[in-house]
Amino acid sequence: MELIERPRRLRKTPAVRGLVRETRVSKSALVYPIFVKEGRGIAEPIPSLDGQFRYSPDMLHVELEKVREAGVPAVLLFGLPAHKDECGSGAWDDEGAVQQALRLAKRDFPELYLITDVCMCEYTSHGHCGILNGREVDNDRTLEVLAKTALSHARAGADMVAPSDMMDGRILALRRALDGAGFSDTPIMSYAVKYASAFYGPFRDAAGSAPAFGDRRGYQMDYHNVREAVREAALDVEQGADVLMVKPALSYLDVVREVKSRFDLPLAAYSVSGEYAMIRAAGKAGLIDEAAVACEAAVSVFRAGADILITYYAKELAGWIDEGRIG
Repeated sequence: MELIERPRRLRKTPAVRGLVRETRVSKSALVYPIFVKEGRGIAEPIPSLDGQFRYSPDMLHVELEKVREAGVPAVLLFGLPAHKDECGSGAWDDEGAVQQALRLAKRDFPELYLITDVCMCEYTSHGHCGILNGREVDNDRTLEVLAKTALSHARAGADMVAPSDMMDGRILALRRALDGAGFSDTPIMSYAVKYASAFYGPFRDAAGSAPAFGDRRGYQMDYHNVREAVREAALDVEQGADVLMVKPALSYLDVVREVKSRFDLPLAAYSVSGEYAMIRAAGKAGLIDEAAVACEAAVSVFRAGADILITYYAKELAGWIDEGRIG
């Protein structure tokens, strides 16, 4: 038998590249985060997140129309109340910003899938993710208000709720509350692996949610740890989570891969505000090709194992998929 003298490789023509591509990106896997602010007539730019806005519920249609036109199927809503208090009561107010936005979006954009963030940090005067006992977060008391918030969102039309608080036992508390109120079909996307990260800075500015004292390292994860991520995800799976999430994304691709290899549930990764802001700023400064870098970053998340990408670039990525720059 005649031996081949040298290894042969496929000629990387455009057609061949498409046929043999290992990682594929679809619009159907994108989720776009939106900030909804209590009030009327509000469409204000967010300085720390260039290109992003805070919308009052009555103005949300401006953004949702763009989302629909881009072909992005899902949004993740964050609520910003007009007034904050110690217990974050605006979170479960049936006339709160998120609740109003859900009802309007369900009426006007029924094809969009509506996910809501369930947490307290945007609503509390102290900026922590739960009810305080002195200067510490009271885990069990917080579970009660998180469940009330999730129920309020489900009643207003949320298709999925996404607790981001990192309290112990929150998935079970939400599952029991939802099931008991007749929302057994409402899935839970758990922020199962949420690190105490400096990459959240622009979000905290956008939401006014920076802690008034201390930090969140007591309930968010140490970024040195991977095995802890597996333990946290396992607990949420046992308690009834339907989708797991790793947050942030780009500095934690090893964690994305590890969680995906361990659990047979859909896995989301959240490319957070700091990741977006860095790419955006470098692009505007002419230091990088913004579109090329954003596409490459998105592919890296899917290549690591994510099934869903939550990103402030969702609309642009949808357009670049249409252009054939990514896909």
